[in-house]
Amino acid sequence: DVRLVESGGDLVQPGGSLRLSCAASGFTFSAAYMSWYRQAPGKGFERVARISPASTTIDYAEAVEGRFTVSRNNAKATLYLNLSNLKTEDTAMYYCVKGTNLSERGQGTQVTVSS
Repeated sequence: DVRLVESGGDLVQPGGSLRLSCAASGFTFSAAYMSWYRQAPGKGFERVARISPASTTIDYAEAVEGRFTVSRNNAKATLYLNLSNLKTEDTAMYYCVKGTNLSERGQGTQVTVSS
């Protein structure tokens, strides 16, 4: 079974930085597209980043372009998301997703940006 475990969320001030991690198991991580989604309170899911198996294709949501960086370590079956210059509107639960199938996601990690 697909298992995805996110970590690294925290309360941070505007302008701050965080690094989220996602440990994957139960499938061939090195062959899978992976994504980060987020869900703000009262809103739907938003894909913030996607990365191809060999990291050759990466795309970001316009709202995070230039501030967030997605990466992966296939040897460790781990996905990362570096968040910088955080804004209050980045407050959300962040999810690691296999491909773009939201039914295959972790439990999420909370990022709260507040002064």
